[in-house]
Amino acid sequence: MNNFKTTISILLIGLISVQFCWAQPHESKQTRIAFYNVENLFDTTDDPEKNDDEYSPDGQRYWTDYRYWQKSNRMAKAILSIGEWQPPAMVGLAEVENRKVVEDLANTEVLRKFKYKVLHFESPDRRGIDVAMLYREEIVTILYAKNLPVKQASNPDFATRDILYAKVLLHQKDTVHLMYCHWPSRYGGQAQSEPNRIRAAEVVRHNVDSIQDFNPNAFIIIQGDLNDEWNNTSVKDYLVAPEGKEKLVNLMEELPELEGSHRYRGVWSYLDQIIVSQNLLENAGLHIKNGVAVVCRQPVLLEADEKYPGQKPFRTYIGMKYHGGFSDHLPIYIDLVHYTTK
Repeated sequence: MNNFKTTISILLIGLISVQFCWAQPHESKQTRIAFYNVENLFDTTDDPEKNDDEYSPDGQRYWTDYRYWQKSNRMAKAILSIGEWQPPAMVGLAEVENRKVVEDLANTEVLRKFKYKVLHFESPDRRGIDVAMLYREEIVTILYAKNLPVKQASNPDFATRDILYAKVLLHQKDTVHLMYCHWPSRYGGQAQSEPNRIRAAEVVRHNVDSIQDFNPNAFIIIQGDLNDEWNNTSVKDYLVAPEGKEKLVNLMEELPELEGSHRYRGVWSYLDQIIVSQNLLENAGLHIKNGVAVVCRQPVLLEADEKYPGQKPFRTYIGMKYHGGFSDHLPIYIDLVHYTTK
């Protein structure tokens, strides 16, 4: 009798253990999502509809085919370095002239084998620069995409980069809403130009509200060069936590103050930012690894700063002098961790 009870107990314990193991989450996949302001990726053709004259062989910058292809190859190597030699699933790009330059980037020798696809919308920006996205089709399925114009009713002549919005399916499992941004610059002064970035923030926030009205649990990721920092009014008060709205989380707020993605006169700042819905920090199935954003500080993307202590981004031009580097910004990224139960 005792042997029978012992056998039953062992079987029950085994069954409970099996059920417990099957109920536990198991990490299945990790998806890297990045953003990179590539600093004036122009082709060499003068487009009469755009203010791109300086980026031509006869322009002020003597922008030749050689320099263009060197720039494209530099950008490709930077993108590869973001993924630590396994390139990211998605990369939002700012300061690209047109679809062609993004396709040329995807077809460089460095990136060609990863078969990146291009998502791009032409913007009304007077300089002719747009926001675009590269994505790996075996990981990312585009469910829906559109451009979100940034307009001002009081100034019909105002023109800037559109916001790129994409609803995507990752690994045929998780739906994520992405917005890639390049907000208006600080040209003319930070305070004077701030209303332009506030307007961009309102456009992004309106899209966030529309998504959350339909699905309060939607996963939302906003990445881009906002030309403001996390504690500036446009970002903090109009996008992240406007009164009466569901709060978003700015991952740059927790990063070291003395680092950044952009450096001006010896001072680092986080003009490039990643802002997410709260559930991506709390969800057991899909979440941001360690709850943090990362600035890609690969040594190849940096050089010594001759005027100020420390390093700075290795740029393509310094003023009007060709320097042969990458960009005045560093890439940023997050890792999404996908869990399944077995």
